[in-house]
Amino acid sequence: MGREAFASEIEIKVQEKRGDNTVRHLEPNPDVTLNPPPTPITLPPYRRWTPWLVPAIVVANLALFAVTMYVNDCPKKKSYLGNCVGLFLGRFAFQPLKENPLFGPSSSTLEQMGALDVHKLVNEHQWWRLLSCIWLHAGLIHVITNMLSLLFIGIQLEREFGFARVGLLYIMSGFGGSLLSSLFTASSISVGASGALFGLLGGMLSELLTNWTIYANKFAALLTLIFIIVINLAVGLLPDVDNFAHIGGFVSGFLLGFMLLIRPHFGWVSRESALPRYHSTPVKHKHNICQYILWIAAAILLVVGFTLGLIMLFRGVNANDYCPWCRYLSCIPTSKKSCSSSTTYCSSSQEGSNVNLSCEGSSRTHSYFLPDATEAQLQELCSQLCS
Repeated sequence: MGREAFASEIEIKVQEKRGDNTVRHLEPNPDVTLNPPPTPITLPPYRRWTPWLVPAIVVANLALFAVTMYVNDCPKKKSYLGNCVGLFLGRFAFQPLKENPLFGPSSSTLEQMGALDVHKLVNEHQWWRLLSCIWLHAGLIHVITNMLSLLFIGIQLEREFGFARVGLLYIMSGFGGSLLSSLFTASSISVGASGALFGLLGGMLSELLTNWTIYANKFAALLTLIFIIVINLAVGLLPDVDNFAHIGGFVSGFLLGFMLLIRPHFGWVSRESALPRYHSTPVKHKHNICQYILWIAAAILLVVGFTLGLIMLFRGVNANDYCPWCRYLSCIPTSKKSCSSSTTYCSSSQEGSNVNLSCEGSSRTHSYFLPDATEAQLQELCSQLCS
């Protein structure tokens, strides 16, 4: 009864078709043409280079720092500001932290190795110091920070543009940073690859602007890069940091980027990448008119800037005399530190084995245990006392 009884009384019969059971394939209709689906057009990536120059620069900087510490030989020279740091390193030990808080050599050793010294640059015509100083560093912290930044920035640039263009950008930016630094900071020596590093940042910014059409997230990339640049320039306001080298390197790299890091615009790349059966808009020139204008303007500004800077430098011009407020681009005045750019002078007096120094123009005085003081040692102590 119920559903079960009712279902058992139902009988379903299926009549089997008798005859040929052969499976026949459908023949294509010659009158019907099937068009293949369109193949999407993908632009091929630009050439990718294997980076080797940037790692080589890093190795060279680390090797030169080791050579500098070997020449420094703190235990043998007996620093007059305290005991050497890391005496277990032998002649590679660092100067006392009162003298060099960056764990590095003395300023006299850096000067001997090729630091940027305006006096020797102008009066003794040692022009090579404009380039040699970018391979030297003031201390272990200094060289490690710069080399990590170089790897982070330089590897990507060399992979995108090759060793020749990135190498030229690095060297010329370092030269521009040294040139501007020598015009504004004639009273102290300067070392470091920071100017060249800022040149790479400047080149990245101009590359983004001149190749604007090929980027997807343009404004996000632009704001991120500007933020990084502003933060690094702000760090240059800290004591004993040569921000003029940063600014000079950045401006040089920014102009060089328009010349060295230029790429074909999007229209040209689209035409070269289009498949034969697809029609693309005709494009006559590989670069657009804006790229040509920026290239010419950057070349003119760079040549004029370098020429005027070298003329002013070898004539002994102090750029602070023409731009008094520019000193604040690299210095924040405090109660303990003045932003005066004048050459430092000290009066000295010998009392037995002690040397008393007084910084002219301020009330700073200090006594040093220095039995056999040399002129170079006194000048170094004077610079430290008045800075």
